Amino acid sequence: MSENQSEEVQQIEKLYEFSERLNASKDKSQNVEDYEGIIKMSKTSMKAKQLASQLIPRYFKFFPSLSTEAFDAHMDCIDDGDLGVRVQAIRGLPLFCKDTPDILSKIVDVLVQLLNTEEPVERDAVHKALMSLLRQDPKASSTALFTHAGVTPTTDDQIREKVLNFIRDKVIPLKGELLKPQEEMERHITDLIKQSLEDVTGGEFKMFMDFLTSLSIFGGKAPPERMQELVEIIEGQADLNAQFEFSDTDHIDRLISCLQLALPFFARGAPSSRFLIYLNKHIIPVFDKLPEERKLDLLKALADISPYTTAQEARQLLPSIVELLKIYMPARKTGEEMNFTYVECLLYAFHHLAHKVPNATNSLCGYKIVTGQPSDRLGEDFSELNKDFTERLTIVEDLTKATMKKLTQGMTEHNKAMSAAKTDEEKASIVSTLTCAIFYFS
Repeated sequence: MSENQSEEVQQIEKLYEFSERLNASKDKSQNVEDYEGIIKMSKTSMKAKQLASQLIPRYFKFFPSLSTEAFDAHMDCIDDGDLGVRVQAIRGLPLFCKDTPDILSKIVDVLVQLLNTEEPVERDAVHKALMSLLRQDPKASSTALFTHAGVTPTTDDQIREKVLNFIRDKVIPLKGELLKPQEEMERHITDLIKQSLEDVTGGEFKMFMDFLTSLSIFGGKAPPERMQELVEIIEGQADLNAQFEFSDTDHIDRLISCLQLALPFFARGAPSSRFLIYLNKHIIPVFDKLPEERKLDLLKALADISPYTTAQEARQLLPSIVELLKIYMPARKTGEEMNFTYVECLLYAFHHLAHKVPNATNSLCGYKIVTGQPSDRLGEDFSELNKDFTERLTIVEDLTKATMKKLTQGMTEHNKAMSAAKTDEEKASIVSTLTCAIFYFS
């Protein structure tokens, strides 16, 4: 046995002696020299450091006067050049908090910084240590963890990304086990998420919303006011207080994404009025100036939201829908192509909105429906509006029939061509041609 090995064996034996005396002692606080010996041995050989990393947190609570020295020694092991020493020290971190919970947030902060490690074994140890703390004290641990999930002037983007990945991959799948007592902890997590939404990306926001909607307080039996709470979170992300700039594609994309996220909550009773007011006031008046690739997404979102409007909202929005229909439904056959998808979305929205306020259609397009209310405006003549709107609908019907005929003929020719094709390349070419044709007619 070499001199170094012999010295290491002596160090290990000494550590076991310290530990045995501490275990046997009824008043461990009197064994100061033994604990000081453990701290001292944490600065020696590799194996002694590994064993000391187990013993320092085990007896930490008995020696408050040595807490700083002990913790610093343990942190030196965390920063050690040997992987085995670092992993053992990481595993010991949760033990500090079992009887000294006041340092829990400090331990979480340390572990969060260690998430950045590239060593799989070390990263796994960090994950397990964080999960151990979340089980020990879910409220304090989650609070400390989420302080690294938001964006602040001092945020390390790389660390924040690791924290978000940890929440997504480790915390969310085990939320039923970790969030206890359930209602209290779910409400606490909701508040933490709300505080973490400043400057998040679209993907991060969706992850947080998926987390929230998976909680029982927002489940199938949740009242409408809970759905409204979720919609208010989405409204904040959509930035509905901002002045709209039609050239700001990021804002348009965020608005569309938020509308799509909010739809299930509108269906469950949450009000959609803020979104509708914003669309009606800021978006529809400049619709023609919007980027072409965003127009269809907005019209689809508008169509999707229309079934969940109130009568008052429908009455405010319907005139704008009729004006857009007049733009995209041709008044006469000019030979120009009609955008069928735009018209389909607008007619779908028109149908649902008009159903909510049937007497509004008389003054907008001459469709006279008697409800007995003054707003029926039965004494006024809107026959010209009726004639114009009916003619446009007739042209849409004619163009649809003609297009369907072309598509049917095209499918017949496609089937014949596929039957005659002999190679995969020929078949692929035929399929590509059909796809282009369908896209053109849509």
